Amino acid sequence: MTGTIINIIAVLIGGSIGALAGNRLPAKVQETVLNGLGLLTLAIGVSMSLGSSNILIPMFSVLMGGIVGELLRIDDGLNWLGQQAEARWGHRLGQGKVEGWSVTQAFVTSSLIFCVGPMTILGSIQDGLLGDYQLLAVKSTLDGFAAIAFAASLGPGVLLSAVTVGVIQGGIAGLSMFLGAGIGEVSRQTPWVIELTATGGVLILGIGLSLLNLKKIRVANLLPAIVFAPLIVVILELIGV
Repeated sequence: MTGTIINIIAVLIGGSIGALAGNRLPAKVQETVLNGLGLLTLAIGVSMSLGSSNILIPMFSVLMGGIVGELLRIDDGLNWLGQQAEARWGHRLGQGKVEGWSVTQAFVTSSLIFCVGPMTILGSIQDGLLGDYQLLAVKSTLDGFAAIAFAASLGPGVLLSAVTVGVIQGGIAGLSMFLGAGIGEVSRQTPWVIELTATGGVLILGIGLSLLNLKKIRVANLLPAIVFAPLIVVILELIGV
């Protein structure tokens, strides 16, 4: 769990620096920074999604994931958690720096960005299976700098995403420790990782559109897609397709 702890600390430090710096930045600068982050998020999403070896897998994963996510109302659940945190600590955290962004929205958006991607999955598995937290240490550095930028624009609600990072990455690492060798060797070239990455890229595209205020997408309700993607790959391999 060492890598997860490092990642949590990085998000907290980066978010704190960004929140403090944001108070000193003019509103137009904060908005421009947010737009830049939105464009960069779109670029990352496109890069990840184009890595699929069979675009039908991400497509069906997103379709099925969206249905399950809407039925489970994941987005509503995350928003509820954010609202509870805002009600309890909002007077300490303050409001979002960019007009229209609340503590809850900052929490949900940053949580999705920090937890959707191949480094989260691979790093947590390696940390749990082998005690190798090198990949998560690299991710922690990236997340720390990202947290500075997001907190400067969206406000200190970004700090709450450290809880999400702990639950998601800690959960994957713990599950990996429990399952042990049954997971087998995993790398970026493992077929199910490739499709999981591509599917995650589609979700990140949705986050980018939301950051740019082009389209508000309930990305959280698409999260089951990253479970369906590797599952579809495994099923196809079992039936010899």
